[in-house]
Amino acid sequence: MRPAIIELAPNDAYERQQSGALLVDVREDGERATGMAKGATGVGRARLEAEPAVWLPDPTAEILLICAAGARSLQCAGILRGLGYEHVYSVSGGTKGWQTADLPMTEPTADTDFLERYSRHLRLPEVGLDGQRRLAAARVALIGAGGLGSPAALYLAAAGIGHITLIDDDVVDRSNLQRQVLHRDADIGTPKVESACRTLLALNPHIAIDARRTRLLAANVERLLSGHDVVIDGSDNFSTRYLVNDACVRLGVPMVYGAVQGFDGQVSVFWPAHAGGSCYRCLFPEPPSPEFAPNCSEAGVLGVLPGVIGLLQATEAVKLILGIGESLSGTLLRFDALGMRFDRLRLERDPACPRCGDGIGTADYVDLPAACAAH
Repeated sequence: MRPAIIELAPNDAYERQQSGALLVDVREDGERATGMAKGATGVGRARLEAEPAVWLPDPTAEILLICAAGARSLQCAGILRGLGYEHVYSVSGGTKGWQTADLPMTEPTADTDFLERYSRHLRLPEVGLDGQRRLAAARVALIGAGGLGSPAALYLAAAGIGHITLIDDDVVDRSNLQRQVLHRDADIGTPKVESACRTLLALNPHIAIDARRTRLLAANVERLLSGHDVVIDGSDNFSTRYLVNDACVRLGVPMVYGAVQGFDGQVSVFWPAHAGGSCYRCLFPEPPSPEFAPNCSEAGVLGVLPGVIGLLQATEAVKLILGIGESLSGTLLRFDALGMRFDRLRLERDPACPRCGDGIGTADYVDLPAACAAH
């Protein structure tokens, strides 16, 4: 049976460090940006455990591990001991204990608001400091500040997306308040982009909101959507949705699609430029005739349903920006709220698609009849 890992008080660890022991901070890079024990080498726990020889070439050297409060460093020390490192110790109380003991620390490398606001992101190896800065540099266009746009916008703003372009020409109506959580009763009659802008900046004053009170048309769609990293479609009509799709195909930008009706919703990422991706017209080449499209004022929707789908859209947007995980490109995710079931439908790019098919050249944008979609 292996002996238990020895925990050292911060002062004892400091003395050993001064005598030549290697101090390793196993927190994630975003955590280390708040300041580290002076002289420590910084490497995340997962990376250290996966490739210890890169950072610790001598298994007989004296190694001191430190984290935030002492738990991760103790666990990591146990792993390293099992890999043959003979003299590995954990600093009890971690960096907090080190600071309490008034031992030397490096200066923070980011401002306090940033480090505190995004602290839970910064602890994720998949996000970290570089990922959070990538979110801050990102530009997302959000079509619609209604049922789908509301939850998507709130979580994009909270996540620290640096620039959000909100496009909506509508005003807040009392019937919106059952599901459009960006707006308040006092906002009735106010343009949605104005109400949304106030709410989002109150949540995160460090982001930029470009409020565009306009309807997407063939004449302006490419100008409004160009220069963005991701476009989220929260529109409520087929005319806008097809314009958004066609512009995204031409611009090579991923379109995060969502739709809801009654108790059912669906979400996907349309991105034919991506391997295995397709576009909205591959699934629905042409919109239905106006007489067969549901009327927004007549088609009901469970109030929480746009929240579920809008949050999934925001999740896909964040993943796309960070380049992590597996996106819904090539997949239609369907949600049945009554049965509380998700199912996935594989989507294939249609070689004969009128927009992204083989041999299809650049086509003009067309304003379709304003048939109301299920939203």
